[in-house]
Amino acid sequence: MRYSDAILSTFCFSSHSSSHPPLKTQRDPISSLPLVCSPNPRGPRSNRTKKVIGIGLRPVVSMAPLMISKRCFSLLPLFFLLITCPSNGFYLPGSYMHTYSQDEPISVKVNSLTSIETELPFSYYSLPYCQPKGGIKKSAENLGELLMGDQIDNSPYTFHMNVNESLYLCTTKPLNEHEVKLLKQRTRDLYQVNMILDNLPVMRFTQQNGVTIQWTGFPVGYTPIASNDDYIINHLKFKVLVHKYEGSGVEIIGTGEEAMGMPSETDKKKMSGYEIVGFEVIPCSVKYDAETMSKHNMYDRIEPVNCPLELDKCQMIKEQERITFTYDVEFVKSDIRWPSRWDAYLKMDGAKVHWFSIMNSLMVIFFLAGIVFVIFLRTVRRDLTRYEELDKEAQAQMNEELSGWKLIVGDVFREPTCSKLLCVMVGDGVQITCMAVVTIVFAALGFMSPASRGMFLTGMVLFYLFLGIFAGYTGVRLWSTIKGGSEGWRSVAWSIACFFPGVVFVILTFLNFLLWWNNSTGALPISLYFTLLSLWFCISVPLILLGGFFGTRADPIQFPVRTNQIPREIPARKYPSWLLVLGAGTLPFGTLFIELFFILSSIWLGRFYYVFGFLLIVLLLLVIVCAEVSVVLTYMHLCVEDWRWWWKAFFASGSVSLYVLLYSINYLVFDLKSLSGAVSAMLYMGYSLIMALAIMLSTGTIGFLMSFYFVHYLFSSVKID
Repeated sequence: MRYSDAILSTFCFSSHSSSHPPLKTQRDPISSLPLVCSPNPRGPRSNRTKKVIGIGLRPVVSMAPLMISKRCFSLLPLFFLLITCPSNGFYLPGSYMHTYSQDEPISVKVNSLTSIETELPFSYYSLPYCQPKGGIKKSAENLGELLMGDQIDNSPYTFHMNVNESLYLCTTKPLNEHEVKLLKQRTRDLYQVNMILDNLPVMRFTQQNGVTIQWTGFPVGYTPIASNDDYIINHLKFKVLVHKYEGSGVEIIGTGEEAMGMPSETDKKKMSGYEIVGFEVIPCSVKYDAETMSKHNMYDRIEPVNCPLELDKCQMIKEQERITFTYDVEFVKSDIRWPSRWDAYLKMDGAKVHWFSIMNSLMVIFFLAGIVFVIFLRTVRRDLTRYEELDKEAQAQMNEELSGWKLIVGDVFREPTCSKLLCVMVGDGVQITCMAVVTIVFAALGFMSPASRGMFLTGMVLFYLFLGIFAGYTGVRLWSTIKGGSEGWRSVAWSIACFFPGVVFVILTFLNFLLWWNNSTGALPISLYFTLLSLWFCISVPLILLGGFFGTRADPIQFPVRTNQIPREIPARKYPSWLLVLGAGTLPFGTLFIELFFILSSIWLGRFYYVFGFLLIVLLLLVIVCAEVSVVLTYMHLCVEDWRWWWKAFFASGSVSLYVLLYSINYLVFDLKSLSGAVSAMLYMGYSLIMALAIMLSTGTIGFLMSFYFVHYLFSSVKID
């Protein structure tokens, strides 16, 4: 189901169809450019054309929601309201719909230059491009955009609604050695220019082998085949798709960066005009006579320019060369409606793969559920029934003959080694798990749209901060249960508040120094560092301490059996128990590895990921698999009289992080062949370590809590004198 169709079906709209043809999307290898000078231009590593799902060349996660039409069941009041007022509807999610009148000026914004070769974003104006007359002005950015390395600035590119024109921008000064070296480096590293018009990224189409290929952005330049010369893109042919809007009284709820509230009746009347529903570009390299062109003023009209195919008519990058920048703009009327304008960006053909992942996970769940069923109903219940039917003398005699979990009654709840660390990791795991569930639920319901850049990452950070109260409560109450009292709970709460954020802070600081050293816009400014520290200590830490205080007020969980003073000796085993624990992580990994591929592609190859409905289902299946795996492994350890189950229950499901890290390394070696340079590899491994640590804490906590409940329930059923 298309993004807009899901929205419309959810809110019972009339159908809006998109006029875009179905497209097969592919990663841009810069192996060919439409209508540019060389008939066979190429870039470095041009033979690495890859077929992908999704588009874009952003080194960050650009995410949009998948709307689920079943949500109608929870919106019955709204449904009846819409029936009674069929002329009104709601557009959700997205930004505030902006309509433009005839000849109204429209400004184009520019984002950071990005590349899948280096993953280091740079400012657009780090290259010798034309600057706007009023100077460079940065757009207001949210927390997520800053963390992702976006730097959105104004640009000299200005259009007038429904006015087709060819305009002159500027002619640069003669290029010096540093500028030439920088342009050549950015060209050969496959850097892309990212432009935004009315919150839509610019999109480019080409034909290769009869297949329509689309991607966002356009290259800084290109290198023709069998040539060491580089050519710069200095002429842009824009096509703006517009839809005539008559102001039919549709009410709009804005959730994006342009949302300012509900429009008034006067505003509705003013809405009649044109909506921008598409933004496309054809990049060209054109050699101009710099002396002649420099006599023009910015925005002077020039003759329309055709993209040349001959290399001698293209603009080469070399010293003392003056580069002239021009552009054409054409407005084309389209049948695409405003709610459907993101369809071309979010078209995805991988639904069958996602369903295969879900079916694979269900098979694992049913297999493990069968094992758990056998354990509970056939083994445990049978043994408990036989044990309870005997008198005391027979029980004593039976205890001498029995082996297994019934013999470790006096040791099963013995305090584990490093109990404080266990409580801290469980507390952080609860916080991460709650953050992941709440964020993905909000995204699946459509509250984080592609128009709201950085909204997903901002939501993750804020949810993590405010859900710290659950981390403090869980960690401190587990501490009180193990110790039998709340003494020392403040130290546990402070450790919970500092453990995972502290590790992330250290890794990000190291990576930030690398980005600062390379003058990348991905480096966090000092002001943002202080902002994050303020949020950490002013929101997360107090809430964790408050949750810990509530944990001390709650009654500790009472163990159903007494613990002996002398620990029972654990029988020798033929193989290490940790080997089984590490092997157990393969089952949860089998549940998520397909979605992990798409997520890694979103982060490192810039593909759009918006199937949060699938991701939510996979997350729920992962929780079930982790719980079942941990219960089965815990029971197996108890059956061999191994009462040190605490940490093994945690790592039985938490060991999936090891396989995630190994898969990330495999992805780097075999799927990110274009990634070059030690800095890029260190960035990749740093972020992969953070992801693996978060997954370990989350999945380990799920498995441990389920195993704790299982062991408590199991031994509470045994009669003890």
